[in-house]
Amino acid sequence: MLENLKRLDQEWFLAINGYHSSFWDPIMIAVSDRKFWIPFYAILIAFLIYRFRRQSILMFLIIALSLAAADGISSRFIKPFFARLRPCHDSSLSESINIVAGCGGKFGFLSSHAANSFGIAMLFALILPERYRYFKIFVFIWAAVISYSRIYLGVHFPGDVLGGAILGIFLGWIFGLIFRKLVVRYSYFSV
Repeated sequence: MLENLKRLDQEWFLAINGYHSSFWDPIMIAVSDRKFWIPFYAILIAFLIYRFRRQSILMFLIIALSLAAADGISSRFIKPFFARLRPCHDSSLSESINIVAGCGGKFGFLSSHAANSFGIAMLFALILPERYRYFKIFVFIWAAVISYSRIYLGVHFPGDVLGGAILGIFLGWIFGLIFRKLVVRYSYFSV
């Protein structure tokens, strides 16, 4: 069964990675680059400070802890434990893969980009008031686009991205619950 899943993962990877164009290549490189999102993060930080004032301190703390957990668990524990080569390091795929902008580290399971972005998306889904539902939808789309870009660029299998998304959502949920408990316990502010 594990071999069938691995084969299916490779087939999906090759199908997604095979759709390349000179138009989409630079866009996917940008979407995958953390520096590209700095203006978005700056606007988000400014909005949270403006809207939630001192309460934004707790938000930033929870976001930082969630990111540290997602990135640390995916990069320092899961990747070395499973030691699954990234597609771009897999010699059996070298003839049929499109590597757009370099490869990255040796191991790919699971995607830290997916874990981090889906963790933040889930966290915002839980900590922001309901009136921000369109923003909540946007951050899940943002996480999905970043995750898709990793497959497109040839650095992750779909299973790597799915595993990262699951880890991120789980950690975002855990830290979202912690945030809510702190808010209720200390009446820090209403969500």
